Amino acid sequence: MGGYCLYAKETCKNSFALKEGDIFACVADAGWITGHSYIVYGPLLNGVTSFMFESTPMYPDEGRYWDCVERHKINVFYTAPTAIRSLMRFGDKAPNRYDLSSLRVLGTVGEPINPEAWRWYYEVVGKEKVRAGGAKRRLLISNFLRTSFPRPITLTTFYSSLLASVLRR
Repeated sequence: MGGYCLYAKETCKNSFALKEGDIFACVADAGWITGHSYIVYGPLLNGVTSFMFESTPMYPDEGRYWDCVERHKINVFYTAPTAIRSLMRFGDKAPNRYDLSSLRVLGTVGEPINPEAWRWYYEVVGKEKVRAGGAKRRLLISNFLRTSFPRPITLTTFYSSLLASVLRR
């Protein structure tokens, strides 16, 4: 259990550039490994608030996720590309109705994300201003071990900090 907890803590902290006071929302399927890793253990082991959501992003309407972001001032938002593609069908109106300025990091989990969904998520939801690890205009894509990217991503910092953390312990 100790190795898994270290993995969940460090991957959550480094992949999402967590900061004290963050409100982390993993709205992907709670039944996946993502559920216990990034809804429960990762955020809580890092001392940040975890926002738990288990429902459809389209009930009562297609603005459900964005209403949650606005009401709860969510900083880190992590969802599945399938949900993003579903919400894209409704256009830009729903996310534009809400104040999403609290968002600092966007992430996706699960299957690879297609370039159109990535652009919509980054441009419409992230307003082309999301930050990850201090790098302006970079969208985090978490499924880095087995998926291709629509855009380059650097993993050196992630693995270096994970290794350094393991060595310090």
